[in-house]
Amino acid sequence: MTPNLSEIPLGKQSEYPQNYDSSLLFPVPRQVKRDELQIAGVLPFLGEDIWNGYELSWLNLRGKPVVALARFRVPCDSEFLIESKSFKLYLNSLNQCRFADFNQVKEVVQRDLSAVAGASIGVELFSVDDIQPWQVECLSGQCLDDLDIDIEHYQLKADLLDGAVDSGTTVSETLHSHLLKSNCLITSQPDWASVWIDYQGAKIDQERLLAYLISFRQHNEFHEQCVERIFTDLTRYCQPEKLTVYARYTRRGGLDINPWRSTHLNEAPSWRLSRQ
Repeated sequence: MTPNLSEIPLGKQSEYPQNYDSSLLFPVPRQVKRDELQIAGVLPFLGEDIWNGYELSWLNLRGKPVVALARFRVPCDSEFLIESKSFKLYLNSLNQCRFADFNQVKEVVQRDLSAVAGASIGVELFSVDDIQPWQVECLSGQCLDDLDIDIEHYQLKADLLDGAVDSGTTVSETLHSHLLKSNCLITSQPDWASVWIDYQGAKIDQERLLAYLISFRQHNEFHEQCVERIFTDLTRYCQPEKLTVYARYTRRGGLDINPWRSTHLNEAPSWRLSRQ
């Protein structure tokens, strides 16, 4: 099950499948990047990767197309994450496949995703008229983006957080920024996100935190890996008592990916932001 990343479909010309094919799903071992972050054994966080699908379709038993929205929940302790282009190709392989109803589609997709990720994947399907779960909201907490600061670093620079805490001041604080940008690990295509950070502990210097987040601007890494890096860097340099890092990425190819990692929260808010 350990794939060679040279075989990854990202960055390669692909034909969209005409027939259902679960073999299109491409697993990427999480531990490869976690070794780089010195994460081994028991994970230092809870969490999951929340994927939202906006371009899901199949045929009913009479051949008439059905369209739906989907939410997929991949636990962070799964052995593999699912590479996003392979996920899109797989979902498109359902387009000409006949299913009896929503439940059959859910069962097939949940089975296939769980087999590839090495963990039970949550799958929810929604009618396009079921708009309540898809309302646009604003992130809670204080936005950092209006801070008037000079920026010098656009390549990841974790030591911007060195000395960024006031050990004499303990706070419970919720912060966010819409300025997180990273690049795809394979193709270098831009990935845009809003990041939400909730913590308890010594107060973190907001200007240094924003400069650190902006330093991801030319950094190449998958969405899930960026969030785990932010969590790990904040833990290393700032040593909060409690910490949650949650990124809401804009969609590509009908999918958005929203990883969250937390020391204590069992469930992430299912916000949908204006850019999603």
